[in-house]
Amino acid sequence: MSTALVPAGQAHGAHPPGHDTNTGISHVKLGIWAFLSSECLFFGAFISTYLIYRGRDHALLEQEGLLPEKIFDIPFTSATSFILLMSSLTMVLALAAIQRDDMRGLRIWLGATALFGLTFISGQVYEFTNFYREGLRLQTGVFGPTFFVMTGLHGAHVTVGIFWLLQLYFRSLQGKLTSAQSEAVEVAGLYWHFVDIVWIVIFTAIYLVPYN
Repeated sequence: MSTALVPAGQAHGAHPPGHDTNTGISHVKLGIWAFLSSECLFFGAFISTYLIYRGRDHALLEQEGLLPEKIFDIPFTSATSFILLMSSLTMVLALAAIQRDDMRGLRIWLGATALFGLTFISGQVYEFTNFYREGLRLQTGVFGPTFFVMTGLHGAHVTVGIFWLLQLYFRSLQGKLTSAQSEAVEVAGLYWHFVDIVWIVIFTAIYLVPYN
C-alpha cells in the first residue's frame, strides 16, 4: 500500500501521541475515567445513605438547637461554593492555554484554580470550626457523622486536587510541561471538574433540602 494514503507520522509505524489503546483513548485517560467512575459509586453511597436516614434524629437536633437550618450560614457557603465552581472555568482556561503553548497563561490559570480551591477549603475549615463551637460533633445523632464525613471527604479530594495543580504549576516553571504534555493538564482538569460536580450534589442534598 502506498504511503501516500497513510496519515503523516504513521508511515513508519508511529502512532498518534497519547492514543495508545484500541479505543483511541490513552491509557491515562482511561485510567482517570475508571477512577472517577469508582468515585461516583463512593460518593453516591454516602449521599444515598444520608438521604435515606435524613431526619431520623430531627427531635434530638431540635432539642439541642442543632437543626441544620439553624446553624447553617447558607449565604457564606453559597459564596464559597460559587468560588469553587468558578475554578472549573479557570481550569478550562489553563487547558486552553497549554494547548496553544501559552505557558504564562497556563501558570496564571493553574494558580487561580488552586487559589480558588484553597479559598473553598479555608471556608470549609471556618465552617467546621463554627459548627463545633455550636455543639455539633462527629457523634451527634445521624446528622453529625454523615455531614462531617461526607463534606470532609470531599474537602480531602479538593486538597488532593490543589496539590496536583501546584505540581503542574512547578513543572511548567521548570520547563517540564509543554503543549506536548497537555494531556497531563486535561487529566487533572477531569478530576477537578468531577470534584466540582460532586459538591453541587452534596451542597444541594445537605444545605438546600430541608432536614425533616
